[in-house]
Parts: sequence; structure tokens; C-alpha cells
Amino acid sequence: MQYTKMIKSLIVAGLVAYSLPGHTDDMVRTIVAEKGNVHIEALDQGKGHVIVILPSKGRGANDYDEVARYLVGDGYRVIRPEPRGVKGSKAPMDTPTLHDFAADVALVMDKASTGPAVVVGHAWGSQPARVLAVDRPDLVKGIVLAAASIGKLPAGSSEKPYGRMLEAIKGAGNYALPEAQRISYLKEAFFAPGNDPRAWLSGWYDKTHQAQDHARDSTPVDLYWSAGATVPILDLQGQHDAVVIPNILKSMLGDRVEHKTIANAGHAMAPEQPREMASAIADFAKRVYADK
Repeated sequence: MQYTKMIKSLIVAGLVAYSLPGHTDDMVRTIVAEKGNVHIEALDQGKGHVIVILPSKGRGANDYDEVARYLVGDGYRVIRPEPRGVKGSKAPMDTPTLHDFAADVALVMDKASTGPAVVVGHAWGSQPARVLAVDRPDLVKGIVLAAASIGKLPAGSSEKPYGRMLEAIKGAGNYALPEAQRISYLKEAFFAPGNDPRAWLSGWYDKTHQAQDHARDSTPVDLYWSAGATVPILDLQGQHDAVVIPNILKSMLGDRVEHKTIANAGHAMAPEQPREMASAIADFAKRVYADK
């Protein structure tokens, strides 16, 4: 009898705790947005000001599960659109441009009635994030360029935009290669020394990767690299990022840009240091949303 009463008390306590006001609502919902032959799905959780996260090339929204949970705990609503070709998101894949990928994000944001939001573009995702700021400035209040290659270089630079680690970037997601070779590529291009790269052995979408390469190569970088002329930018870099050319954006765009480095992170960033990545995004979002 006492055991039964104890169990009932625990159940009741659990129900009460779950329903108390102010507890984090981290239940993940699904947004479905459609227009013509475009069907885009997005993960949606939390309440408050909106943060939209766009993933790295050839990858999907689940890379940011932990980052999203931290941001929700910090009081934000986090929306993560799946790129076309990933899971339930479907749209023409043969000849898309970055304008198409940005329009997919806008479709989700319009469906969710987000208004202007902070948009996080991780690596390749920084490109449609910046195009969105140009094509739909009404939807972008601030941009976080996380592990982002800028696509432009300061005068006098001998580097090539998008020219680093190409073999390793493509090989890391090639399921036909031996696992040991893929791990080597992941360590080389994506993960800081000592960090476990196995989190990215799965979760690659080759057709999306190819479509995203086409979109980048067919969209003039001069149209979007600076994300327009006014939107505030956080240039968020990993200490050991082997892919990006570091610390150039502020010299090119001045006071629009804040710069922050995350210790012990590489190009992957999210699986390596999710709490630190989320904290940097949340701090930036707090400042951006405070600016009326």
C-alpha cells in the first residue's frame, strides 16, 4: 500500500512539474511549407524570439539538436529547415541557385509567421542565409555566420575562395570509401584535434550536396557575400577550423561585424562545442533583439 502511494505521488509530482509555468517547452514540432513543386519541412521548438538555423553542406537539421535545446533553454524559438533533398524536404534538384535555397527558408518563415529573425548559417548554410538577407530583408534581423567561408577576399590575398580541403570535404561524406579513410578526412577538414569525428560518419545527403554545389557556383557571389548593407553579423569561428580563411570579414565590413572564436572547435563546430556555439548565438540574438 505504501509503495503504491509512493508511486502515485511520484507520478503526480511529475505531472505537476511538467505543467508548471516557466518550464522549457522543448518538444519538437514539424512545420510543413509548400508552394508549387516545393515541399519544405522544418523542425520547430521553443517559444520566444526566433532563431533559424541553416545546416552545413550536404547535411541536415539534426546536427543542431543539442544547440537547439540549449537555445530553447535560453528562451528562444528555434526553427531548423531541412534543405531540399534531406528527409521530407523535396524540390527540384537539377539546377537550383542560392536564391532557390533562400526561398525555401523564406517559405518556412512565412508559414511560421516569424517576422524578422536571427538567421544562423553554418558553413555552406551561410550562403542562403546571406542571400535571404538580400532577397527578403523583411525576414532577417541579424545573421550568424558560423564556420563560414566568405567567398570574397581582402585585396592582396593569394588564397582561393572555397578552395581549401576539397578532397577531404567531399570524401568525408562518401559512403563508398572505407570508414577509416572517411574518419581521416573528417579529422582533416571538420574536427579539431582530439575531438571525436564519428558523429559525422552518418547524416550525409549526396544529391543535396551536389545541388548545393551547383547553387553556389551558379549564383554570383557579389550579389550576396555581404548580406546586404546593414544587417548586423556575428562571424563565429572555430579555433581549429581548417576550411575557412580566418578573421577577414570585419576588415571588409567594419562595425557591422562582431567576431568570436570558439575554443577547441573545428569546422563542424556544432557536434564539438554545442553549448559554446549556442551561448554565442544567444548572446548575439539578445543584443540584436534589444535593438528596436
